[in-house]
Amino acid sequence: MKNIALSLLSLLLLASCTGEKRDKKETVHQNEKLIQQYFDYFNQHNWVKLSEMYTETAEFRDPSLGPEVVRQSRYQIIKKYTELAQMFPDLKDTVSAIYMAGEHHVVVEFTSSGTAPDKSRFILPICTIFTIENGAITKDFTYYDNFE
Repeated sequence: MKNIALSLLSLLLLASCTGEKRDKKETVHQNEKLIQQYFDYFNQHNWVKLSEMYTETAEFRDPSLGPEVVRQSRYQIIKKYTELAQMFPDLKDTVSAIYMAGEHHVVVEFTSSGTAPDKSRFILPICTIFTIENGAITKDFTYYDNFE
């Protein structure tokens, strides 16, 4: 009887671990899909939908916002990208690679490009680390060379 109980306990633990791995794998897959959708919204200039992918207030590290981590609301996200798209109407991000970094982090390498009304063009390689919790972006830490 003792052996049967131990066998059942072992099976329950194994099933629990397998289910946990499946849940983590599904979360990682959902996070990757979320980030792919993020870049689709970005390239459509759908700033409202893009902002809704973040929590109400998210943390940002972005050279354009200064050297410190800054908290921004969805409204501020919309405002920032609306102004950027006014300066560069053909603003576009081209994703080079997406790296899954555990259950809550997605690292993306991409190139941002655009043309100003005076026909000057920029092409900027960027790397962003997204932190995702409960299906929403909580942190957006972006790195690029901002020296000219």
